[in-house]
Amino acid sequence: MRYQNSIPRTQSSELATNKVLRNTYMLLGMTLIVAAFSAGLSAMLGLPRPGLLITLVGFYGLMFLTERNRDSGLGLLCIFAFTAFTGYTLGPIINYYLNTSNGTETVMLALGGTALTFLSLSAYVLTTKKDMSFLGGMMMAGFVVIIVGFIANLFFHLPALSLALSALFILFSSGAILMQTSAIIHGGERNYISATMTLYVSIFNIFLSLLSLLGLSRD
Repeated sequence: MRYQNSIPRTQSSELATNKVLRNTYMLLGMTLIVAAFSAGLSAMLGLPRPGLLITLVGFYGLMFLTERNRDSGLGLLCIFAFTAFTGYTLGPIINYYLNTSNGTETVMLALGGTALTFLSLSAYVLTTKKDMSFLGGMMMAGFVVIIVGFIANLFFHLPALSLALSALFILFSSGAILMQTSAIIHGGERNYISATMTLYVSIFNIFLSLLSLLGLSRD
């Protein structure tokens, strides 16, 4: 009797997991399209950088609104507004690299590297079904190191420190992709808007970090 009752629960859990996974990747694809369109429009129009304060307020403010409304339709509007804003901030950065020597190659390499990283990490977790929650402690330690390094770089502007921070951002964001994908398939994440936000921010950070690494290495 116990075995028979466990079958529907298992099937129900698998259906819920597949639904969250499907909705997450569908929404992630749409947000990436919105971000790409916004970045392309910003670059084409030559819009200026919004500045550090506006960037931080827009970035974290829209993230907060998205998480606050993640269980309603308003959460979808917020996450699209967030990705459109981050796309706008990418436009001036992409323009900067395109105006340097081998800039087009640098941007394309960063795009390709970002796509390859995300697909490889996602495929690894989806095929192995490995629980990646053990990365939590290392992620927290890495976050503290990144914050300290970021504050130090505001004062010293050392190229070597910038390179190290970019590499740490890539490792940290890769860990976030592994943990978030694992959380979905093991039932730890049941909200596809929150899952999409985590994956999108990780992809965004990997792309920016690869741009920085490739640009600094060429310099």
